[in-house]
Amino acid sequence: MNEAIDAFRPAGSVLELACGPGTWTPQLLRHAGDVTAVDASPAMLAIAARRVPDGAPVRFVEADLFTWEPDRRYDVVFMGCWISHVPARRFESFWSMVATALAPQGRVFFVDDHYRTPEELVEGPASSTIQRRIPDGTAYRIVKVPYEPAALERQLRELGWNITVTPTAGPFFWGAGKLGCSTRRRGSAPWASVAEAAVHPACGLADPAGLARGSSSDGP
Repeated sequence: MNEAIDAFRPAGSVLELACGPGTWTPQLLRHAGDVTAVDASPAMLAIAARRVPDGAPVRFVEADLFTWEPDRRYDVVFMGCWISHVPARRFESFWSMVATALAPQGRVFFVDDHYRTPEELVEGPASSTIQRRIPDGTAYRIVKVPYEPAALERQLRELGWNITVTPTAGPFFWGAGKLGCSTRRRGSAPWASVAEAAVHPACGLADPAGLARGSSSDGP
């Protein structure tokens, strides 16, 4: 994943959605002129801020990703382990927001996985709702859409995105591309106000109160 990000070179102004504890932010800073990192959880943002050097060109924004209005355009929109936590019924409106945030010729990069254990499938394998336990044993029902790379690529192309989704080792995959001319920007589709999210069990603990508003603590 790190090599793929470096090859992509997220240069210019970068918007990082669901930055979580800043797992990816330092790597983005190796290429970006500036980074705006958005997350719903103040606890995650505090951790992320400690991961970047003093004076780094990063703006941290606490916001619900499904109501937040981008206040400018960006050269790159980056999402680390977040797409699979967007409910299917909100997929199109979410990508409309991403389109709104992009500058002309802007690019997108995301990393994600389709990791779900049999024990988590409390509503069956066809459901995107799973039950996941955090380290203290508390169980939460959250959304985890098990995208297969080829199917996700087709779904994005149906929305007008030219994004190639590449599988890697294990359950992980990454996508890179840009806005197609037919992509609908925000305002052409219903806009959601609430979203569910999840935490990969190998990647740490997110603030449970922030999960429904767009917070990620997933990582490689």
